[in-house]
Amino acid sequence: MKIVLAYSGGLDTSVAIKWLKETYNAEVIAFCADLGQGEDLNAARKKALGTGASKVYIEDLREEFVKNYIFPMLRASAVYEGVYLLGTSIARPLIAKRQIEIAEKEKAGAVSHGATGKGNDQVRFELTYYALKPDIKVISPWREWPFDSRQSLIKYAAKHRIPVTATKKKPYSTDRNLFHISYEGGILEDPWKEPPSDMFAMTVPPQKAPDKTSYLDITYDKGNPVALNSKRMSPAKLLDRLNNIAGKNGIGRVDMVENRYVGMKSRGIYETPGGTALHIAHRAVESITLDREVMHLRDSLVPRYAELVYYGYWFSPERKMLQTLIDKIQNVVTGTVRLKLYKGNCQVVGRKSPRSLYHPELATFEAEKIYNQKDAEGFIKLNALRLKIARITNKGFKG
Repeated sequence: MKIVLAYSGGLDTSVAIKWLKETYNAEVIAFCADLGQGEDLNAARKKALGTGASKVYIEDLREEFVKNYIFPMLRASAVYEGVYLLGTSIARPLIAKRQIEIAEKEKAGAVSHGATGKGNDQVRFELTYYALKPDIKVISPWREWPFDSRQSLIKYAAKHRIPVTATKKKPYSTDRNLFHISYEGGILEDPWKEPPSDMFAMTVPPQKAPDKTSYLDITYDKGNPVALNSKRMSPAKLLDRLNNIAGKNGIGRVDMVENRYVGMKSRGIYETPGGTALHIAHRAVESITLDREVMHLRDSLVPRYAELVYYGYWFSPERKMLQTLIDKIQNVVTGTVRLKLYKGNCQVVGRKSPRSLYHPELATFEAEKIYNQKDAEGFIKLNALRLKIARITNKGFKG
């Protein structure tokens, strides 16, 4: 039996290689996706082989990740529960898709992952597996093995001399890619306790950010960012550069208690510096290019779209349907936005577009000839009609 394991090199998947081999008498093929996590993937290859993997796939998916997953999500202005920009959520369908492709190439009968039985990632991985290959066997070690905590995993790893990065002193879990880094579990599980200041990796504390204001121009074409300060870049390079600029200015930290798909609340801490700037800038260019009713209708769909990404339904027909609608209206979202970055704040201070619907001669408070202010009287009275009728009808009634 062959099993393709989504391998990160962390505690869970390092233990999983040995456990899968012992439990299923199987050949384990490790797959590690380079999504911009900034780790030495050659070291991960050696570690996987040293732990018992028969073969290791390491693939650079950064450009595909940004172009085909992050950018479509940003075009939708997707934010989960008001603050989470879905950095971990959006990475899982790409990893799982490539995992299935490798399983087909290797003629493997099963795929596996290191997600826990309490988290969202198990759902995201497995919904993608089944959407793309309905007959695949899925093995979820956390739902089968005898270990009931990361502490027990650490003991198992030590017993079998499996090198791990998690320790009893620093037991919280992290997940990093080009879009963000997340922190959860361990010492972070008390939602009243402030996270340690030395934990953050992509952003400086706002109070330690430069005292000088930074200005940044982001150019959009049909809803996608294509240039920073007039310099065109590939999707991954643009995001990487923006992460650096926004991170140095303390942009993009979030500390939230979120509702997991499996039904419990969980505290998550996130850093999304470049993504935060892109989300703000995208809304700004939309503000002058989208029709009011189109924008409001799209905004009413944002919570649903964000839930689909968070829950793991990237390859569902409903997400694809929403994406088609969103991408159609993004055809006019072209222009440039100027951002002002200062000590954790990201402000829009300018926006322009060749497709702009904003007309100064209409918006001005000064004299102009296009808009007759007297016309507003009839507009107001017609819209007040139902309010007047309700008041007249209900007069004399209580309750």
